[in-house]
Amino acid sequence: MKTIDDLGDLAGRRVLVRSDLNVPLDGDTITDDGRIRASLPTLIRLAKADARVIVTAHLGRPKGKPKPEFSLAPVARRLGELLGPEGIRVAFATDVTGDSAQEAVQELGDGEVLLLENVRFDPREESKDDAERESFADELAALADVFVSDGFGVVHRKQASVYDVARMLPHAAGDLVLAEVKVLEQLTEDPQRPYVVVLGGAKVSDKLAVIESLLTKADKLLIGGGMVFTFLKAQGHEIGKSLLEDDQLDTVKRYLTSDTEIVLPTDIVVAPELSADAPATVVPVDAIPADQIGLDIGPESAKQFAAEIADARTVFWNGPMGVFEIDAFAAGTKAVAQALTEVDGPGGGLSVVGGGDSAAAIRKLGFPDDAFGHISTGGGASLEYLEGKTLPGLAVLED
Repeated sequence: MKTIDDLGDLAGRRVLVRSDLNVPLDGDTITDDGRIRASLPTLIRLAKADARVIVTAHLGRPKGKPKPEFSLAPVARRLGELLGPEGIRVAFATDVTGDSAQEAVQELGDGEVLLLENVRFDPREESKDDAERESFADELAALADVFVSDGFGVVHRKQASVYDVARMLPHAAGDLVLAEVKVLEQLTEDPQRPYVVVLGGAKVSDKLAVIESLLTKADKLLIGGGMVFTFLKAQGHEIGKSLLEDDQLDTVKRYLTSDTEIVLPTDIVVAPELSADAPATVVPVDAIPADQIGLDIGPESAKQFAAEIADARTVFWNGPMGVFEIDAFAAGTKAVAQALTEVDGPGGGLSVVGGGDSAAAIRKLGFPDDAFGHISTGGGASLEYLEGKTLPGLAVLED
């Protein structure tokens, strides 16, 4: 893939950057600005090169219609706060390719940044029709001279601002995308061993393909989160009112007979319902009461998982161990996160947090980003890369 260096002198040139600024919002308040901060190095680099930087990004799922609750205006304000100390001005266009965008591009000066409104406000962005996507990409491309792809969280999507516009303009991978790919190559091509993968989250079905792939690559899989109860059921345990995917039981039974060791919890934190004031108790996995829901791995399991991680040289983690948003069910996730912080050290181990809920969890639980070897900005993209899939937003850059 070409890099920003391959684009030559960018002074005075209009650079369209596809960033991933899809941050969680509480009204107008950004509750986790991790993705914004991850986008800064590329934006600062381009602005310092006196490029005229035009940023396109999405927020949420507005389904092709402008909706105030999905406006990028709060993101523009945060970008301004973060780039201001660098002497970089940030402007905001109230549409994507319309009058506001075109006027703002005309007024954009060298070394300044313009954020366009939510690219998914236009239904053509996510259209399955190639001609519709291309017509929108034409409008985006008309705003710029070159294109930089830096939104790793969307490179697995064949969308106008990710895929089609790259075919229309001289293009390069941004620094964030290059960093993400470098780490994922380490995980897939020649990981230091032992290589341990920790998987959580709600559903086995969300991770079927990545489990299939990792069974041939990882030395151990540690399974937690809501998905673990399908594994426990497949072992013959009763799981009470816990999450279960009946249609995946045969698949999970096959996983459990594979050569790769799959480590499951030995105890579970349960409660009668999912609420902050529900009384939580710890039970063995073979004694989950019929009227209880499993909501976290238990303390003994957390110690075991931490010990397995401590013995590893490479660890990839995707998905929380429990409902970390509630303190009573956060201990398992916190133990895994703490163990990952100790992988990277003088010996040169690598810990990778695979984006999504895992990244949100470590920040909510108070861990600094630099305590981990790498925090991915794209959970879905990371998983698809590990599955061995071709990611359209990366493939289009390889020319």
